[in-house]
Amino acid sequence: MENPFSLEPYTSKDRFCDREQELGDVLSFLTNGSNVTLISPRRYGKTGLIFRTFEDLKEKHYICIYADIFSAQNLDDLIKILSEAIVCSMSSESLVKKFFAALKNARPLLSYDPISGSPQVSLSFQQEGERPKTLKSLFDFLEKQGKKIVFAIDEFQQVREFKETNVEALLRTYIQQLHHVKFIFCGSKKHLMTDMFVNAKSPFYESSRTVHIDRIVPEKYGPFIKDLFKKYGKSIDNESVDFIMDWTKRHTYYTQYVCNRVFAECSQKIVLDDVKVVVTRIIRNEIANFIERRNLVTEKQWLFLVAVAKEGAVRQPTANAFLMKYRIGNSATAKKIFAALVEKELLLEQSDLEGKCYSVYNVFMSRWMETL
Repeated sequence: MENPFSLEPYTSKDRFCDREQELGDVLSFLTNGSNVTLISPRRYGKTGLIFRTFEDLKEKHYICIYADIFSAQNLDDLIKILSEAIVCSMSSESLVKKFFAALKNARPLLSYDPISGSPQVSLSFQQEGERPKTLKSLFDFLEKQGKKIVFAIDEFQQVREFKETNVEALLRTYIQQLHHVKFIFCGSKKHLMTDMFVNAKSPFYESSRTVHIDRIVPEKYGPFIKDLFKKYGKSIDNESVDFIMDWTKRHTYYTQYVCNRVFAECSQKIVLDDVKVVVTRIIRNEIANFIERRNLVTEKQWLFLVAVAKEGAVRQPTANAFLMKYRIGNSATAKKIFAALVEKELLLEQSDLEGKCYSVYNVFMSRWMETL
Protein backbone atom coordinates (compact mmCIF):
# COMPACT_ATOMS: atom_id res chain seq x y z
CA MET A 1 0.00 0.00 0.00
CA GLU A 2 1.38 3.40 -0.99
CA ASN A 3 2.26 5.73 1.87
CA PRO A 4 0.64 9.13 1.16
CA PHE A 5 2.79 10.97 3.72
CA SER A 6 5.84 11.39 1.51
CA LEU A 7 9.01 12.89 2.99
CA GLU A 8 9.81 14.61 -0.30
CA PRO A 9 9.20 18.39 -0.38
CA TYR A 10 6.31 18.12 -2.84
CA THR A 11 4.54 15.34 -4.72
CA SER A 12 1.05 16.48 -5.77
CA LYS A 13 -1.76 18.91 -5.03
CA ASP A 14 -3.85 16.36 -3.14
CA ARG A 15 -1.01 15.81 -0.65
CA PHE A 16 -0.33 19.50 -0.15
CA CYS A 17 -2.02 20.98 2.89
CA ASP A 18 -3.39 24.52 3.03
CA ARG A 19 -0.91 27.39 2.37
CA GLU A 20 -3.71 28.85 0.25
CA GLN A 21 -3.04 32.43 1.34
CA GLU A 22 0.71 32.11 0.88
CA LEU A 23 0.31 30.41 -2.50
CA GLY A 24 -2.08 33.10 -3.68
CA ASP A 25 0.24 35.87 -2.52
CA VAL A 26 3.34 34.37 -4.17
CA LEU A 27 1.53 33.78 -7.46
CA SER A 28 0.03 37.27 -7.45
CA PHE A 29 3.35 38.97 -6.75
CA LEU A 30 5.26 37.00 -9.39
CA THR A 31 2.68 37.30 -12.16
CA ASN A 32 2.33 41.03 -11.53
CA GLY A 33 6.02 41.79 -11.84
CA SER A 34 7.42 41.50 -8.31
CA ASN A 35 10.17 39.31 -6.94
CA VAL A 36 9.31 37.38 -3.77
CA THR A 37 11.23 36.78 -0.55
CA LEU A 38 10.04 33.60 1.16
CA ILE A 39 11.08 33.17 4.79
CA SER A 40 10.44 30.25 7.12
CA PRO A 41 12.27 28.05 9.59
CA ARG A 42 13.95 25.04 8.05
CA ARG A 43 11.58 22.21 7.10
CA TYR A 44 8.43 24.28 7.48
CA GLY A 45 7.45 23.59 3.89
CA LYS A 46 8.86 26.47 1.88
CA THR A 47 10.38 24.18 -0.76
CA GLY A 48 7.05 22.40 -1.09
CA LEU A 49 5.35 25.76 -1.54
CA ILE A 50 7.84 26.66 -4.27
CA PHE A 51 7.10 23.50 -6.26
CA ARG A 52 3.37 23.93 -5.69
CA THR A 53 3.76 27.46 -7.09
CA PHE A 54 5.72 26.11 -10.04
CA GLU A 55 2.85 23.74 -10.86
CA ASP A 56 0.45 26.65 -11.34
CA LEU A 57 3.03 28.80 -13.14
CA LYS A 58 3.80 26.08 -15.68
CA GLU A 59 0.11 26.03 -16.58
CA LYS A 60 0.60 29.70 -17.47
CA HIS A 61 3.62 28.70 -19.64
CA TYR A 62 6.31 29.95 -17.30
CA ILE A 63 9.74 28.32 -17.24
CA CYS A 64 10.50 27.44 -13.61
CA ILE A 65 14.01 26.94 -12.23
CA TYR A 66 14.99 25.85 -8.73
CA ALA A 67 18.45 26.03 -7.14
CA ASP A 68 19.44 25.26 -3.56
CA ILE A 69 22.67 27.11 -2.75
CA PHE A 70 23.00 25.88 0.86
CA SER A 71 26.25 24.06 -0.02
CA ALA A 72 27.78 27.05 -1.84
CA GLN A 73 30.87 28.50 -0.18
CA ASN A 74 31.95 31.04 -2.79
CA LEU A 75 31.13 32.64 -6.14
CA ASP A 76 32.46 29.64 -8.06
CA ASP A 77 30.03 27.35 -6.25
CA LEU A 78 27.15 29.76 -6.85
CA ILE A 79 27.75 29.93 -10.61
CA LYS A 80 28.07 26.14 -10.78
CA ILE A 81 24.82 25.48 -8.86
CA LEU A 82 22.84 28.10 -10.79
CA SER A 83 24.19 26.73 -14.09
CA GLU A 84 23.19 23.17 -13.18
CA ALA A 85 19.71 24.36 -12.23
CA ILE A 86 19.34 26.14 -15.57
CA VAL A 87 20.50 23.06 -17.49
CA CYS A 88 17.95 20.94 -15.59
CA SER A 89 15.17 23.23 -16.83
CA MET A 90 16.19 22.94 -20.49
CA SER A 91 14.28 20.75 -22.89
CA SER A 92 16.93 20.13 -25.56
CA GLU A 93 20.64 19.52 -25.97
CA SER A 94 20.88 22.33 -28.51
CA LEU A 95 19.63 24.81 -25.89
CA VAL A 96 22.24 23.58 -23.44
CA LYS A 97 24.94 24.21 -26.06
CA LYS A 98 23.63 27.75 -26.60
CA PHE A 99 23.68 28.34 -22.84
CA PHE A 100 27.29 27.18 -22.53
CA ALA A 101 28.29 29.30 -25.51
CA ALA A 102 26.73 32.33 -23.83
CA LEU A 103 28.75 31.91 -20.62
CA LYS A 104 31.43 34.52 -21.10
CA ASN A 105 34.96 34.00 -19.79
CA ALA A 106 34.21 30.47 -18.60
CA ARG A 107 35.04 27.06 -20.00
CA PRO A 108 32.09 24.86 -18.99
CA LEU A 109 32.08 21.08 -19.05
CA LEU A 110 28.88 19.05 -18.71
CA SER A 111 28.70 15.59 -17.17
CA TYR A 112 25.99 13.53 -15.46
CA ASP A 113 25.88 11.98 -12.02
CA PRO A 114 26.11 8.20 -12.56
CA ILE A 115 23.58 7.49 -9.81
CA SER A 116 20.98 10.28 -10.01
CA GLY A 117 21.50 11.21 -13.65
CA SER A 118 21.37 14.90 -12.74
CA PRO A 119 23.60 17.26 -14.75
CA GLN A 120 26.90 18.40 -13.28
CA VAL A 121 28.64 21.51 -14.56
CA SER A 122 32.31 22.26 -14.00
CA LEU A 123 33.70 25.69 -14.87
CA SER A 124 37.27 26.87 -15.23
CA PHE A 125 38.53 30.44 -15.18
CA GLN A 126 41.90 31.88 -16.05
CA GLN A 127 41.53 35.15 -14.16
CA GLU A 128 39.76 36.16 -10.94
CA GLY A 129 37.82 38.98 -12.61
CA GLU A 130 36.11 36.60 -15.06
CA ARG A 131 33.66 35.21 -12.51
CA PRO A 132 31.37 38.28 -12.18
CA LYS A 133 31.16 38.49 -15.98
CA THR A 134 30.13 34.84 -16.16
CA LEU A 135 27.46 35.36 -13.50
CA LYS A 136 26.06 38.29 -15.49
CA SER A 137 26.09 36.32 -18.75
CA LEU A 138 24.13 33.55 -17.03
CA PHE A 139 21.28 35.94 -16.21
CA ASP A 140 21.56 37.69 -19.59
CA PHE A 141 21.04 34.34 -21.33
CA LEU A 142 17.78 33.78 -19.45
CA GLU A 143 16.57 37.29 -20.23
CA LYS A 144 17.25 36.87 -23.95
CA GLN A 145 15.06 33.78 -24.17
CA GLY A 146 12.09 36.13 -24.31
CA LYS A 147 10.01 33.86 -22.11
CA LYS A 148 8.49 34.31 -18.68
CA ILE A 149 10.86 32.72 -16.17
CA VAL A 150 10.72 32.29 -12.40
CA PHE A 151 14.00 31.40 -10.71
CA ALA A 152 13.80 30.19 -7.09
CA ILE A 153 17.06 30.40 -5.14
CA ASP A 154 16.79 28.47 -1.88
CA GLU A 155 18.87 29.30 1.25
CA PHE A 156 19.66 32.63 -0.36
CA GLN A 157 21.22 34.01 2.84
CA GLN A 158 24.21 31.77 2.10
CA VAL A 159 25.68 34.47 -0.17
CA ARG A 160 26.60 36.36 3.00
CA GLU A 161 28.93 33.50 3.95
CA PHE A 162 31.02 33.78 0.76
CA LYS A 163 34.66 34.81 0.97
CA GLU A 164 33.95 37.42 -1.72
CA THR A 165 32.43 40.53 -0.16
CA ASN A 166 30.55 41.96 -3.13
CA VAL A 167 28.37 39.02 -4.28
CA GLU A 168 25.17 40.43 -2.79
CA ALA A 169 25.68 43.76 -4.57
CA LEU A 170 26.63 42.01 -7.82
CA LEU A 171 23.49 39.93 -7.77
CA ARG A 172 21.30 42.94 -7.09
CA THR A 173 22.92 44.87 -9.95
CA TYR A 174 22.42 42.06 -12.45
CA ILE A 175 18.94 41.03 -11.30
CA GLN A 176 17.44 44.53 -11.37
CA GLN A 177 18.23 44.72 -15.10
CA LEU A 178 16.02 41.74 -15.90
CA HIS A 179 12.42 42.11 -17.12
CA HIS A 180 11.40 38.58 -18.13
CA VAL A 181 12.95 36.80 -15.15
CA LYS A 182 11.44 37.00 -11.67
CA PHE A 183 12.95 35.52 -8.53
CA ILE A 184 11.89 33.76 -5.36
CA PHE A 185 14.55 34.33 -2.72
CA CYS A 186 14.09 31.71 0.00
CA GLY A 187 15.78 31.51 3.35
CA SER A 188 15.58 29.81 6.73
CA LYS A 189 17.75 32.21 8.74
CA LYS A 190 15.20 34.89 9.48
CA HIS A 191 17.58 37.46 10.96
CA LEU A 192 19.85 37.34 7.90
CA MET A 193 17.03 37.31 5.35
CA THR A 194 15.28 40.18 7.11
CA ASP A 195 18.47 42.21 7.16
CA MET A 196 19.10 41.51 3.46
CA PHE A 197 15.68 42.76 2.37
CA VAL A 198 14.63 45.25 5.09
CA ASN A 199 17.88 46.99 6.03
CA ALA A 200 18.15 50.20 3.98
CA LYS A 201 21.92 49.69 3.74
CA SER A 202 21.60 46.28 2.07
CA PRO A 203 21.72 45.94 -1.76
CA PHE A 204 18.41 44.04 -1.90
CA TYR A 205 16.54 46.58 0.26
CA GLU A 206 12.83 46.63 -0.72
CA SER A 207 13.56 44.79 -3.96
CA SER A 208 10.86 42.15 -3.42
CA ARG A 209 7.65 41.33 -1.58
CA THR A 210 8.06 39.23 1.55
CA VAL A 211 5.95 36.18 2.44
CA HIS A 212 6.41 34.41 5.78
CA ILE A 213 5.47 30.77 6.34
CA ASP A 214 4.15 29.79 9.76
CA ARG A 215 2.64 26.60 11.20
CA ILE A 216 -0.50 25.29 9.52
CA VAL A 217 -3.53 25.95 11.72
CA PRO A 218 -4.98 22.82 13.40
CA GLU A 219 -8.45 23.50 11.99
CA LYS A 220 -7.07 22.71 8.52
CA TYR A 221 -4.21 20.39 9.38
CA GLY A 222 -6.29 17.93 11.43
CA PRO A 223 -8.95 17.21 8.79
CA PHE A 224 -6.25 17.04 6.09
CA ILE A 225 -4.33 14.34 8.01
CA LYS A 226 -7.45 12.34 8.79
CA ASP A 227 -8.77 12.53 5.22
CA LEU A 228 -5.42 11.46 3.77
CA PHE A 229 -5.33 8.36 5.99
CA LYS A 230 -8.90 7.55 4.90
CA LYS A 231 -8.20 8.11 1.22
CA TYR A 232 -5.40 5.54 1.34
CA GLY A 233 -7.36 2.88 3.20
CA LYS A 234 -6.73 3.54 6.90
CA SER A 235 -8.70 5.23 9.67
CA ILE A 236 -7.32 7.34 12.50
CA ASP A 237 -9.39 8.88 15.27
CA ASN A 238 -9.49 12.56 16.20
CA GLU A 239 -7.68 11.97 19.48
CA SER A 240 -4.72 10.47 17.65
CA VAL A 241 -4.57 13.30 15.11
CA ASP A 242 -4.71 15.92 17.87
CA PHE A 243 -1.91 14.12 19.70
CA ILE A 244 0.28 14.07 16.57
CA MET A 245 -0.21 17.79 15.95
CA ASP A 246 0.51 18.64 19.58
CA TRP A 247 3.50 16.31 19.93
CA THR A 248 5.15 17.62 16.73
CA LYS A 249 4.12 21.21 17.51
CA ARG A 250 2.66 21.30 13.99
CA HIS A 251 6.16 21.67 12.56
CA THR A 252 5.54 20.53 8.99
CA TYR A 253 8.41 18.07 8.56
CA TYR A 254 8.04 16.39 11.94
CA THR A 255 4.26 16.12 11.56
CA GLN A 256 4.70 14.56 8.14
CA TYR A 257 7.37 12.19 9.44
CA VAL A 258 5.24 10.94 12.34
CA CYS A 259 2.25 10.45 10.03
CA ASN A 260 4.49 8.56 7.60
CA ARG A 261 5.64 6.15 10.31
CA VAL A 262 2.15 5.75 11.82
CA PHE A 263 0.78 4.89 8.38
CA ALA A 264 3.63 2.44 7.74
CA GLU A 265 3.66 0.69 11.12
CA CYS A 266 0.04 0.62 12.30
CA SER A 267 -2.95 -1.48 11.32
CA GLN A 268 -5.92 -0.18 9.35
CA LYS A 269 -7.71 1.19 12.41
CA ILE A 270 -5.36 3.51 14.30
CA VAL A 271 -5.92 4.65 17.89
CA LEU A 272 -3.91 6.78 20.33
CA ASP A 273 -1.97 3.87 21.89
CA ASP A 274 -0.70 2.93 18.42
CA VAL A 275 0.58 6.45 17.81
CA LYS A 276 2.33 6.59 21.19
CA VAL A 277 4.18 3.37 20.40
CA VAL A 278 5.36 4.86 17.11
CA VAL A 279 6.64 8.15 18.58
CA THR A 280 8.46 6.24 21.33
CA ARG A 281 10.19 4.17 18.65
CA ILE A 282 11.08 7.31 16.69
CA ILE A 283 12.77 8.86 19.72
CA ARG A 284 14.63 5.65 20.53
CA ASN A 285 16.00 5.48 16.98
CA GLU A 286 17.16 9.12 17.10
CA ILE A 287 18.99 9.08 20.45
CA ALA A 288 22.40 8.41 18.86
CA ASN A 289 21.96 11.52 16.70
CA PHE A 290 20.96 13.60 19.72
CA ILE A 291 24.08 12.51 21.59
CA GLU A 292 26.23 13.53 18.61
CA ARG A 293 24.72 17.00 18.76
CA ARG A 294 25.42 17.07 22.48
CA ASN A 295 29.10 16.79 21.61
CA LEU A 296 28.94 19.88 19.39
CA VAL A 297 27.99 22.33 22.16
CA THR A 298 29.39 23.39 25.52
CA GLU A 299 28.04 22.11 28.82
CA LYS A 300 26.25 25.40 29.52
CA GLN A 301 24.74 25.49 26.02
CA TRP A 302 23.44 21.95 26.50
CA LEU A 303 21.90 22.81 29.87
CA PHE A 304 20.24 25.83 28.25
CA LEU A 305 18.78 23.68 25.46
CA VAL A 306 17.42 21.17 27.97
CA ALA A 307 15.87 24.00 30.00
CA VAL A 308 14.11 25.42 26.93
CA ALA A 309 12.89 21.95 25.96
CA LYS A 310 11.42 21.36 29.41
CA GLU A 311 9.61 24.70 29.20
CA GLY A 312 8.39 23.96 25.66
CA ALA A 313 8.99 27.56 24.64
CA VAL A 314 10.64 30.52 26.37
CA ARG A 315 9.85 34.19 25.82
CA GLN A 316 12.31 35.65 28.32
CA PRO A 317 15.47 33.51 28.25
CA THR A 318 17.37 36.04 30.38
CA ALA A 319 14.70 36.42 33.06
CA ASN A 320 15.89 35.68 36.60
CA ALA A 321 13.09 33.18 37.29
CA PHE A 322 14.10 31.06 34.28
CA LEU A 323 17.84 31.33 35.01
CA MET A 324 17.46 30.42 38.67
CA LYS A 325 15.08 27.53 37.99
CA TYR A 326 17.61 25.80 35.74
CA ARG A 327 20.81 27.16 37.34
CA ILE A 328 22.07 28.59 34.06
CA GLY A 329 23.95 31.64 35.32
CA ASN A 330 23.50 35.37 34.96
CA SER A 331 21.61 37.18 32.21
CA ALA A 332 24.77 38.25 30.36
CA THR A 333 25.91 34.63 30.11
CA ALA A 334 22.44 33.50 29.04
CA LYS A 335 22.30 36.13 26.31
CA LYS A 336 25.55 34.88 24.78
CA ILE A 337 24.41 31.28 25.04
CA PHE A 338 21.05 31.64 23.32
CA ALA A 339 22.56 33.88 20.62
CA ALA A 340 25.09 31.15 19.84
CA LEU A 341 22.41 28.45 19.81
CA VAL A 342 20.21 30.47 17.45
CA GLU A 343 23.18 30.95 15.13
CA LYS A 344 23.86 27.19 15.18
CA GLU A 345 20.17 26.58 14.42
CA LEU A 346 19.72 24.55 17.58
CA LEU A 347 17.31 27.13 18.99
CA LEU A 348 14.45 28.45 16.86
CA GLU A 349 13.69 32.14 17.26
CA GLN A 350 10.20 33.24 16.24
CA SER A 351 8.39 36.55 16.58
CA ASP A 352 4.76 37.52 17.08
CA LEU A 353 2.84 40.46 18.50
CA GLU A 354 3.97 39.49 22.01
CA GLY A 355 7.66 39.52 21.08
CA LYS A 356 10.26 36.83 20.47
CA CYS A 357 9.89 33.21 21.49
CA TYR A 358 12.54 30.48 21.62
CA SER A 359 12.18 26.71 21.28
CA VAL A 360 14.46 23.79 20.44
CA TYR A 361 14.71 23.63 16.63
CA ASN A 362 14.57 19.83 16.35
CA VAL A 363 11.17 18.80 17.69
CA PHE A 364 12.17 15.16 18.21
CA MET A 365 15.24 16.21 20.21
CA SER A 366 13.09 18.62 22.22
CA ARG A 367 10.67 15.82 23.15
CA TRP A 368 13.59 13.62 24.20
CA MET A 369 15.15 16.42 26.26
CA GLU A 370 11.91 16.83 28.18
CA THR A 371 12.55 13.42 29.74
CA LEU A 372 16.13 14.13 30.90
